[in-house]
Amino acid sequence: MHWSTCLALPLSLSLVAGAVTFNPWAYTIQSTTCRAVDRILHEEVNITIDYVDINPTAEKSIIMVHGWPSLWSSWMYQIEEFNDEYRMIAIDVRGFGGSTHPADVQSSSTLADITGDLTCVLDHVGIQSAICLGHDWGAEVCYEAARRRPDIFYALVGVTVPYLHAAGPFADSVQLAAVMPKLAYQVFFENHTTEAIAELNKDIRRSLRATLRTIDSTPPDSFLTSTTTYLGAYDNVTEIPPIPFFSSSDEKYFVERFSIQKFDHTLLFYTRGNRYGTWQSTQAQGNYTIPQPVLSVLPLNDPVADWVFAAKYLNSAAFLPQLTTKTMEGAHWPHLEHPQVFNNILRAWLETLEHFLTPAQRVFSDEL
Repeated sequence: MHWSTCLALPLSLSLVAGAVTFNPWAYTIQSTTCRAVDRILHEEVNITIDYVDINPTAEKSIIMVHGWPSLWSSWMYQIEEFNDEYRMIAIDVRGFGGSTHPADVQSSSTLADITGDLTCVLDHVGIQSAICLGHDWGAEVCYEAARRRPDIFYALVGVTVPYLHAAGPFADSVQLAAVMPKLAYQVFFENHTTEAIAELNKDIRRSLRATLRTIDSTPPDSFLTSTTTYLGAYDNVTEIPPIPFFSSSDEKYFVERFSIQKFDHTLLFYTRGNRYGTWQSTQAQGNYTIPQPVLSVLPLNDPVADWVFAAKYLNSAAFLPQLTTKTMEGAHWPHLEHPQVFNNILRAWLETLEHFLTPAQRVFSDEL
């Protein structure tokens, strides 16, 4: 395991290039139909996964998985950085943007289910193996995808959130909030999902602005600490400032894409049914180790949690024999807050990736 800390450039310097040049509307949204399980209806259904395919003739591929609340375009600075070197498949996770979802949000989207969406998209575009790059809950999707399908995902990058393995007993949101008080909002999402969706849908732009903040543009101190409301901490704030790491065009695109389905199915990561289903299926398999090369990039200033402490508390490294951990300045969105610092970390790891791969893994990557 390797640890190091990287210093961030001032925010204004690290955002200039991306904010000026990235145009999400210039990218063609493609889609494919994937099979999914609706566990309330007890039947298979079709869902549509939207994605953007960048540089399809490149030899090596990265599939990009966002977290909550986010979209494919949150990888804008990585797309700009690596678009001449890698084929990049940036998806809208089921329930986000134009990607649809089974009618049941409570139990029909475990991390195993979303892994199936990733393999579905890769099969559709003809990619046999790829690096999985995920942020927030997208990081957990990548960890699960690599754990379940090492034949496809030969390396992974987890941003912000470390490997939350299922080796121990199941912990619900109430138990987690008792240890990390800033996770109290997850109790609201889990126990009052319908009310939480209604609150988020009332003003899409305000909900996004409330969540996507930085160290220099922080939310109110009480944000995330309530079990009965998500946005209540902003009640005395008439106008929440724009998302600090987006241009006005980037923010407009986010609002428009979120307005397609609103937040109706985006709380899939927080429901007890999905969380327990993920834990239960992993426990049934009894394998928690991910032998592939892993890069974990953890921010040092996330108001949600001390993720460096969480990784050590969970002993995540014990299940990741080829782990490299990097820390950097930033709140919850380091790849957006300080993109050049993040991109430098990612590039350095990618350049050394061949040294980490076993002969079998090299075969997988060479088949791209």
